Amino acid sequence: MRVLVTGADGFVGKWTCLELLKAGHEVQGGVRRLADLDEVPGEWLERLRAVRWVECELRSAGSVEAALAGQPGAIVHLAAMASGAEARANPVAAWDINCLGTCELLYAMERAGLAARFILASTGEVYGRGLRRPATESDPVAPCSPYAASKAGAEVATLEFHRRTGGDAIVVRPFAQTGPGQRADFVAPAFARRIRAAREAGAGQITVGNLEPVREFLDVRDVASALALLLTAGRSGDIYNIAQGSGVALVDLFNQLADLLHWHGSPVPDPALFRAADIPMLVGDGSRLASLGWRARYELRKTLSDLIATL
Repeated sequence: MRVLVTGADGFVGKWTCLELLKAGHEVQGGVRRLADLDEVPGEWLERLRAVRWVECELRSAGSVEAALAGQPGAIVHLAAMASGAEARANPVAAWDINCLGTCELLYAMERAGLAARFILASTGEVYGRGLRRPATESDPVAPCSPYAASKAGAEVATLEFHRRTGGDAIVVRPFAQTGPGQRADFVAPAFARRIRAAREAGAGQITVGNLEPVREFLDVRDVASALALLLTAGRSGDIYNIAQGSGVALVDLFNQLADLLHWHGSPVPDPALFRAADIPMLVGDGSRLASLGWRARYELRKTLSDLIATL
């Protein structure tokens, strides 16, 4: 199948392209500008040499239409402002990219009469902070950040498109993911870099934010395998959590990284660094996805070890 992956040069995008190539798909890698590929490490460009790169600027109708001219049989829509901190700093841009960019794609498909499977990568953060158990797809959404709210808006647009046009569309809600190659502004690599710096400096303490929240951390490679599975096995109009149903407190994540990095100091929480909108527990029930045959392949310690190796 010919598959267009938007945001193909991003963290999840690169691993998804690789997974799709392994499965025998023809992959079109959508990037904002072809010049952005200059920032992709050469080893990744070599691994993805079979990808046909195309420009797909979400807020340009002409760019989106040109990308769709390749007549993909499916679109995996990963392009987004993915950093919660970045979205908090510029919430209007988050809505513009994450929600309106999704609308641009959907309505361009409609105008072109393109009968392609559309997979929207949303986020488990849409469930908000009210649950004390793994979230199921039938739970109401209650986003409490600009990032999650803009993704919830994209979900509404996607499912409206499906109901109104009969278009083949699926929403996926991956929970927190990490792994080799993740940007340093996400929690696991940020912790790892700070711990390594403390070890090298001989420091015995690191000041941190709130370490009590519980998060489910998936390996990015497992997220990519779930997306590849849903291309053919997912049911149109459905929502799927990408989740395993188990979480870890951030303090335990920190301690696992400290152990892997052979640092014997301690984190010191500073209330001034706490966020008012912290979600106490964010874990997903992945039963619906598991019923299609998906299983995670990576344990958290292996994921963290592979992450450290790429820092």
